[in-house]
Amino acid sequence: MTRRKLTDNEIELWRTVADTAQRLHPERAAGDLPKPKPKPTKRPISRLPDFTVGQTAPVSNPPHNLRPGLSEELHNAPLRMDKKSFTKMKRGKLLPEDRIDLHGMTMDRAHPALTQFILGAHSRGLRLVLVITGKGKSKEDDGPIPARRGVLKHNVPQWLSMPPLNAVVLQVAQANNRHGGTGAYYVYLRRHR
Repeated sequence: MTRRKLTDNEIELWRTVADTAQRLHPERAAGDLPKPKPKPTKRPISRLPDFTVGQTAPVSNPPHNLRPGLSEELHNAPLRMDKKSFTKMKRGKLLPEDRIDLHGMTMDRAHPALTQFILGAHSRGLRLVLVITGKGKSKEDDGPIPARRGVLKHNVPQWLSMPPLNAVVLQVAQANNRHGGTGAYYVYLRRHR
C-alpha cells in the first residue's frame, strides 16, 4: 500500500491543531531526560541444574487399558454359587435342564428371546440352562481395527448381568466342550421363591 502525500489544506489544519495543543508535562522537554540505567541485582543469578523431561517421573510402565478377553472376564468373575456345584458344572457333569440356540439371530431378535427364555426357565423352577451363541463368523479382512469374533458371544454375558435378568441369574460360565465349549454358556439360576 503506498502512502499518499498530504495536501496543503491538510498540512495547514495539522499546524493549527498542533499549535493549540498543550503538553502533558510542560516541565520536561522532549529528549532532555537521560535513559534509565538498569539497576544491578543484589545477588548473582544462579544457574539452574540441567533438566530433562520425565527425569523425576516413575519408571514403571502404566498398565494397558484394553479390555480382557471374555473367557478371562468370566474366569475372574466372583463365585456366587456353591463351589462343588460350580466345579461339577464346569466339568460338564451337571446336565442343563433346558437350552436355547441363538445361532443366526441378530442382536435385536436374540436379546428379547434370551430374556423371555431365562425368565421363563426361572419361573418353571429350573436351575441350570444352556445358552448357545456360536463362536462367531471369521472375517477374511479385519481391516485396520480388529474386531472381536461373535457379536452374540460377547453380548450375552453383558445382557445376563443387566436388569431384568441379573435378578434371576446367579452365575454365568463358559460351557464345557461336550455342551458347546466357547460357543455356549452355562447359566445357573437362583432358586424360585
